[in-house]
Amino acid sequence: MIVILLQDVKGKGKAGDVVKVSDGYARNMLLPKGLAKEATQGNVRNLEKQKAIAEEKREEMRAKAVKQAEELSKITLNIKSKGGENGKLFGSITGKDIAEALKEQENISIDKKKIDMDGPIKQTGVETVTVKLFQDVSAKLKVSVTV
Repeated sequence: MIVILLQDVKGKGKAGDVVKVSDGYARNMLLPKGLAKEATQGNVRNLEKQKAIAEEKREEMRAKAVKQAEELSKITLNIKSKGGENGKLFGSITGKDIAEALKEQENISIDKKKIDMDGPIKQTGVETVTVKLFQDVSAKLKVSVTV
């Protein structure tokens, strides 16, 4: 029997895949538990439409991410912190601090988890951090730390 998987099934495939399974497995396991539906012509057409719509949305989101990456690349974020001699900071600047400063200064909301840093910033000066906006889209953001 050929079925369309509605959820990921270990050993069979991922959600949205059209796979051939034994009749008994489909009737006794996949269909009753709502893990799959029969691959009729109508269901296959609906699946193709859904995939096309999802791809369109993905491309739209990617375009937004590319535009936002261009904006972020032009920005130099200024963060003031307490520090001592030789440019060492009391504490450090983390992704959370950068996300908050970005929201405050430029009104751009970015999740702190998307800010990729080698480690926290512990010195004054200008650092470049990577902001991952989409699957294959990232931006370089300059962060200027002053005392």
